[in-house]
Amino acid sequence: MITFIKLLPAHLLGDFVLQPNSWVREKERLKAKSPKIYYHVLIHGVLSFLFVGELRFWLWALVIMLSHLLIDLSKLYFQKEKNKRTWFWIDQLLHIIVLLVVSYFWGNKAIDFSNLWSAKNILLYTCILLQATPAAVCIKIMISKWTPAYNNSIETDSLQNAGKYIGILERLFVFIFIVTNHWEGVGFLLAAKSIFRFGDLKEARDRKLTEYVMIGTLLSFGIAVATGIAFNAIIPYIDNL
Repeated sequence: MITFIKLLPAHLLGDFVLQPNSWVREKERLKAKSPKIYYHVLIHGVLSFLFVGELRFWLWALVIMLSHLLIDLSKLYFQKEKNKRTWFWIDQLLHIIVLLVVSYFWGNKAIDFSNLWSAKNILLYTCILLQATPAAVCIKIMISKWTPAYNNSIETDSLQNAGKYIGILERLFVFIFIVTNHWEGVGFLLAAKSIFRFGDLKEARDRKLTEYVMIGTLLSFGIAVATGIAFNAIIPYIDNL
């Protein structure tokens, strides 16, 4: 696993720090004809070799270079404007898988994933999952009878599904703050949201909309807080359940 820990920062440097936007634009335009893509994979190979720091690793650095080239070319030829975000995550996931495979064979030692499915981690995954779509659906149902008719610019000018994703992120942050015993973070997050969100609502002079958003926010924070408290209460006894 120590090899993967060395290769990961090399990947992050090569893909994000040492790749100018001009290279990205040229690669998207010229694809395999762009010299920048070959400079890019060469940088990855050199960084991987340097970070591992052993001469015998040169062959695996070459494997990383070639696999990176194939993955990047596949992304360039298959991605469209509408699915760029999806291909970004696929691209990064494939690179990480390659690094894990190289780390496994280089160290000649199996990577132990068994702890990922321990009872404690399964409870953690469940709590995190709850903060996403399940909580969003429950909140939507609970406040559906108060949903106001939007006749102002606040909603028509907002990003698509922005409220849903803001809610998911805020619940995840609140849950993390509570699990790590940083309650002050919850207060900071609530204050920050109040400044940005309620300022717009005040200007809208729509009392029903303001109350609707406040109810949704308090429910969202309440679910995250309750989940965090429950997790902390259960975790010391989970091995005995």
